[in-house]
Amino acid sequence: MITPVHKQHFGYHLALCSPQLRQHCRTSLLIAPPSVTLSLVTDLRFTGRTPDGVHLTLADSEGNEFTLRISDSLRASVNQQRLSSVPNEDEQVLSVKDIQRRLRLGESAQDIARDSGTSIEKIERFAGPILQERSFIIDQAHAIIVRRNPGEEPESLFEVITSRLAPRDISEDDLAWNAWRHHDGTWSLSLSYPNSDGHGDAIWEFDPTRRSITAQDENARWMMGDGPTSDRGITKIAERPRTESGLIYQDEPAPAPIRITSSPDALKPEPPRLVSLREEPDESAARDGVVGRAKVPSWDEIMFGAGAAKKDDASDEDEFN
Repeated sequence: MITPVHKQHFGYHLALCSPQLRQHCRTSLLIAPPSVTLSLVTDLRFTGRTPDGVHLTLADSEGNEFTLRISDSLRASVNQQRLSSVPNEDEQVLSVKDIQRRLRLGESAQDIARDSGTSIEKIERFAGPILQERSFIIDQAHAIIVRRNPGEEPESLFEVITSRLAPRDISEDDLAWNAWRHHDGTWSLSLSYPNSDGHGDAIWEFDPTRRSITAQDENARWMMGDGPTSDRGITKIAERPRTESGLIYQDEPAPAPIRITSSPDALKPEPPRLVSLREEPDESAARDGVVGRAKVPSWDEIMFGAGAAKKDDASDEDEFN
């Protein structure tokens, strides 16, 4: 559209053209207005937004203020220029697999967004399945039976812990549970609870495949009733039951020692007992095929031979006769 000022200049230029060139001059002027129209352009600078946030406020060099509506086309123009000059590092730095891996290791969405420079919206977009998995592992660990007393109902890990903390006015709402996975498939289960120092932590190791849970620190052992206690925070020293005599442990009296008495008769050696052996079997045994026992050589026969023994026997018989 040509303003009245432009029309005056337009007519002035047409008067200078010949009749043959007037049509060409008219077309050229419509396409490219005269340079005098550039003097109407004013530089504006951005000063802020209106209170409703719908318009931008602009000002010129003389202090005159102007408003510009924030439309979709304006947003697209500004964002297009920014995205073309700044590379999108969101996709290059942190992938979906990395996000889920770090969430499974126990990191929060806020920590991942802060460390990687990724928007919190993108982290939360992929956090749902991992958070559900961690919550499922916590529920499984809570249901593990850790105490079986004769004549009583078995107690789960969650029941044992809440019963230990209830006398200290710590309810279920005061407990904060978390779980993270290790590379070998096991999980760590942590519990944060209030105590006199501000808050305390207890950690267990949970194996979903074997359905086993193991305390990893003193607080976790105390909550399960398996370990020593301390006087810091909630872990007070439990009193040991005492007997009427005031002793912690009472042993049975030792039996009287056995005394061994000796007598002169007991010291006398007992004469050796000789067993008579038959050299020749009786008639009934001989009929059954039993032969006589071989004669054992005497000491003289061994030392001096069989002939010397026979001479000694003959001399003994002569003397006897």
